[in-house]
Amino acid sequence: MTCVISKIGTPLKERHRAYGTMVFEFFTPGIAQICASAGADFLLFDMEHSAVSFDVIRQQIAFCRGLPITPIVRIPTTEYHFIARALDAGAKGIIVPMVESAEEAAEIVQFAKYPPLGRRGAAFGIAHDDFKAGSVPAKIAAANKEILVIAQIETERGLEAVDEIAATPGIDTLWLGQLDMTNFLGIPGDFEDQKYLEAVDLIVAASARHGKSLGLMAGDEKWAREYHAKGFNLIAFGLDHQLFQRALGDGLRLLNSLDRV
Repeated sequence: MTCVISKIGTPLKERHRAYGTMVFEFFTPGIAQICASAGADFLLFDMEHSAVSFDVIRQQIAFCRGLPITPIVRIPTTEYHFIARALDAGAKGIIVPMVESAEEAAEIVQFAKYPPLGRRGAAFGIAHDDFKAGSVPAKIAAANKEILVIAQIETERGLEAVDEIAATPGIDTLWLGQLDMTNFLGIPGDFEDQKYLEAVDLIVAASARHGKSLGLMAGDEKWAREYHAKGFNLIAFGLDHQLFQRALGDGLRLLNSLDRV
């Protein structure tokens, strides 16, 4: 299956967009089908804050197989064994948190790409290529072209280096980590502060200069509208448990209001 998300990186001028959601809590057999049926282009499985294991991630990616939905994994940190294992399990993209320098961005690309573009170790006929035989050079070329490499910009250091990170060959997307960004700017949770708004503008400008796509998690309709208007084109709408909690809360409030009639 051609990866929907892989078409977003360099062809940004073609205005490609993709929308999905983030999985923090509901690592269930049906979540991929549920989200695909809802129209999601991708699922972002979180390993940074969920403490989920690679065994679970591997199963979740397998549940995506055959569906029109692309699995992406946010790994915990910039280390080869996290990047390579997520990709070998079949992830079609990775998000690396707290990227803070061009050197770190280049290292991420090295870990994610096969030679000659990188130093990813080779194992074929396994989960990432659907356990199929075939031409090794063709598989390498396809993986190097299709895998989406996302650098999360969410610290003051990452912001200072955002232009160099965006200029790094092989980095496809800049992902705004909005909450951590406010924390590291000394304004926790204040998304209206001028320092935060200027930080967003810097990230948007860097992506435009270097032809990279823009991603973030939009917690609600207001975030989705505002950041779509800013040019963000890889948007995860909500966290799984918060979407469920919000919908359940709406229903329960309705029932309680009926009791008072």
